[in-house]
Amino acid sequence: MNVRRFGKPEKREDEAERQLIALLYRQYGQVLMRHAMRLTGNDKYWSEDVVQETLLRAWRHAEKLDRDPDLLRAWLFTVARRIVIDARRSKGIRPQEVDPAPLEVMPEPARTDEALSRIVIKGALDSLSAEHREAVEQTYLRDRSVSEAAAVLGVPPGTVKSRVFYALRALRRNLEEQGVTS
Repeated sequence: MNVRRFGKPEKREDEAERQLIALLYRQYGQVLMRHAMRLTGNDKYWSEDVVQETLLRAWRHAEKLDRDPDLLRAWLFTVARRIVIDARRSKGIRPQEVDPAPLEVMPEPARTDEALSRIVIKGALDSLSAEHREAVEQTYLRDRSVSEAAAVLGVPPGTVKSRVFYALRALRRNLEEQGVTS
């Protein structure tokens, strides 16, 4: 006669446990699968794993299981729910694994062009007179209306319009001389 790890006779108890698991699967397999599908967001493969793990735990605790169908069903549903909760928790704790190969060849965003553009534009703005630079700053960079810019600068709205017009013309000329615009 074979002896299990715990020194119990294996044959009689093992057969009873197998019959119990087969019975549990026949009686509760489909309803447990539907329950697992709801818990896993309709992930069929994960649900199958949950059902399998639930029945495995039932097999491990066969001697402790209550044979009352209502209590047994509740126990199985609780175990399935806890398996899903534990899986979600472990996914949240463990960082998602990523294949490093695509990261090695992934291009880095071209920030140098942006930096160079800022330098060129700053230089062009610095070439303007203080009045023209303030008018452009208030209307374009601070996104104010002509009236709002006029109030901030303490000049009439027509003056702001005129300064912006001449400032933009000077900026365009300066940038064209540097070869920035076509």
